[in-house]
Amino acid sequence: MIIDHARLRTLANRIVAAGGSSPDEASIVAEHLVEANLRGHDSHGVGMLVAYVRDFEAGTLKANQKPEIVSDTGTISVWDAHAGYGQVVARQAVEWAIGAAQQHGVAVNGLRNAHHIGRVGTYGEIAARAGMVAMHFVNVASGPPPVAPFRGREGRFLTNPVCIAIPGTASNEPILLDFATSRVAMGKVRVAHNAGKPMLDGAMLDHDGHPTTDPSVMYTEPRGVVLPFGEHKGSGLALVCEILAGAIVGSASVTTSTPPERGIINGMLSIVIDPARLSARDSMMAEIDAMIGWVKSAKPSDPDLPVLVAGEPEQIARAQRLAHGIEVDDETWSQLSAIAERYQIPVGR
Repeated sequence: MIIDHARLRTLANRIVAAGGSSPDEASIVAEHLVEANLRGHDSHGVGMLVAYVRDFEAGTLKANQKPEIVSDTGTISVWDAHAGYGQVVARQAVEWAIGAAQQHGVAVNGLRNAHHIGRVGTYGEIAARAGMVAMHFVNVASGPPPVAPFRGREGRFLTNPVCIAIPGTASNEPILLDFATSRVAMGKVRVAHNAGKPMLDGAMLDHDGHPTTDPSVMYTEPRGVVLPFGEHKGSGLALVCEILAGAIVGSASVTTSTPPERGIINGMLSIVIDPARLSARDSMMAEIDAMIGWVKSAKPSDPDLPVLVAGEPEQIARAQRLAHGIEVDDETWSQLSAIAERYQIPVGR
């Protein structure tokens, strides 16, 4: 189905509000989810509401949760979200870090125990729009780990994303590098499974360790695994994310002895830097423009596919989906419609 973004946002808002969230919280979460769809990341879009409803009904996602400020030295802070909506608390944490970096030049925030923070690129975009450089390392604690380490065939990690954002210039949008350390995000496997489509080659192994493109191996027992991207490189980054956002921040980790029913829990280590403290703004902006121009001047390997820099695919997808609507697979729409019926929410048109 092709659905207008405004209709999808209204439905998402009503579903989140049905879990007890305030109007402000429901609006932030709905906006975040639909924006992920607009940016082409359906894995982190409104399809996540199925898990959110499961979790708020089970009590593992807590509406209107205020973060506990565990410590704050002015440049380094640690927050505990206590399973509140990650889209709300992570935004607040990054906004704190931006303010602290504006004052001191650099700031570090450790966010513990947030429910799913969603598309991490959102927080990089917020920092970049404020003229900041930002780095985010995220871990995931949510049931049995589905991602194998390098040379492994059993899950030891979750998708543990990394995001690095660099401010835009008068001529170029911000550079936004945002990726899972697995070959694909689990949400993309879910989308393919719901749509009955195969995954790309080289992304998964079945339970016996054989390569497969069938996403159902992640939804039947015994399960298969998703592979790390770039072999040892993605596996190494996944381990680093687990340690930085889990052990060092003090958040739940993949080795924490808690039941799978805890819901989706993220830890995040954010580092925000005011680049004006490092070099003159004019020369810095000129060099960023020069570097982007140099990269994009390379001849494309396919004449129909121009060379892009990080962040451009999302910009292109957003323009197209704002104009033409967002595709939602039938299974996801059926699941959302069932939730709407259960909570007597009008689906709308």
